[in-house]
Amino acid sequence: MADEKNRLRRIFRECRNALDADYAATLACRIQQNLLETSCYAAADRVALYAAAGHEVSTGMIMRDALRSGRRVYLPRIAPERRNLQMVRVNDPSEMRLGAFGIPEPSGAEVASSRDLRRALICVPGLAFSLAGGRLGRGGGHYDRFLAGAAEAAVAAGLAYDFQVLDRLPEEPHDRRLGLIVTESAVLRPAQSVMGAAARPDDQGGMNRCCWTRDC
Repeated sequence: MADEKNRLRRIFRECRNALDADYAATLACRIQQNLLETSCYAAADRVALYAAAGHEVSTGMIMRDALRSGRRVYLPRIAPERRNLQMVRVNDPSEMRLGAFGIPEPSGAEVASSRDLRRALICVPGLAFSLAGGRLGRGGGHYDRFLAGAAEAAVAAGLAYDFQVLDRLPEEPHDRRLGLIVTESAVLRPAQSVMGAAARPDDQGGMNRCCWTRDC
């Protein structure tokens, strides 16, 4: 299974990197706007985002809207000595600094606890996603470990281009499924969208497709 995941990572990384920069930025704006229109975002007073690397779907528009509307905003920082992901509060985009892995990280000192994020909307990056809510990450396992410890009341949302969403992905029992996937053309929600639910190898799951203007 590890070989299959690595093969898919290579394929989707190449596809994503081949996107024209201006076209990718246009799609990213649509994706972010679609998320901003969901009831999941409307109900969240705390939002955890990520700093996009390469042609990952950016989150800058969401950050600006969340800060402007008075929400608490958190972005990840990796502690190299422990290789774990911490969510750190950001009060202004200027607080971001280049991190150890070449990705912008927050420079603040307010690290979120599990309690702080128990009802948060958590946006996560990925190379590919499945209609069952599966996610294929960068390969470091940081978000897998982070989501495994997050409260079930939190909503994890994957931001993706349409071509990154597949019927299914290889999954292991410890993999955590997402509650929401947002693309430039749709908002997708798994039929069973409890964020803490672990994947089962014999369960391909399902996804409810809906128009992005409807409640998520």
